[in-house]
Amino acid sequence: MILYIHGLNSSSQSFKARAVRERLAAIGRAAEYRCPDLPHRPAAAMAQLEALLRESGSDRTTLVGSSLGGYYATSLAERFGCRAVLINPAVRPYEGLAKYLGPQANLYTGEPYELTQTHLAELRALDVVKVTPDRYLLLVGTQDEVLDYRVALAHYRGCRQIVVEGGDHGLSDFGGHLNDLLAYAGVPVDGVRR
Repeated sequence: MILYIHGLNSSSQSFKARAVRERLAAIGRAAEYRCPDLPHRPAAAMAQLEALLRESGSDRTTLVGSSLGGYYATSLAERFGCRAVLINPAVRPYEGLAKYLGPQANLYTGEPYELTQTHLAELRALDVVKVTPDRYLLLVGTQDEVLDYRVALAHYRGCRQIVVEGGDHGLSDFGGHLNDLLAYAGVPVDGVRR
């Protein structure tokens, strides 16, 4: 199963989430995909993800996390021992988001909320200082306008890494990397299971 974890102010309708869902459906594996719409509070989001992971079985699940979803995926991968594909992941969001405290809204649903110090404290509680390299495939763009890709390269040193020259935060050429993602997740691509 693939458990897709969207980023902050995003949803299951994001470009990358839909691309993964549609690709799995096209190869007859739609039932192996989950992407919940997560609450804005990190503790509540993690509780929802943990429940899904326990239900599906961490040994049969590959996490795919984008931006803040990559941060969540890292915490889950280390705690549950599963594999993860990280797309332009946040590394220390409790620092980066501090300048955005205040009113926010989900880009897809329009749901308003207040980003508070409680959010940052809940994010800090999920921090992973040292990752287990063989659990991760890192996919980053060098022109990410939101997060510095070099921070992710350093944090995930030793992990399999795909660096997309000129790629932005949304990774607009994401479709060109779906085969790598699916192969890493153990989904047969062109008849090959890796």
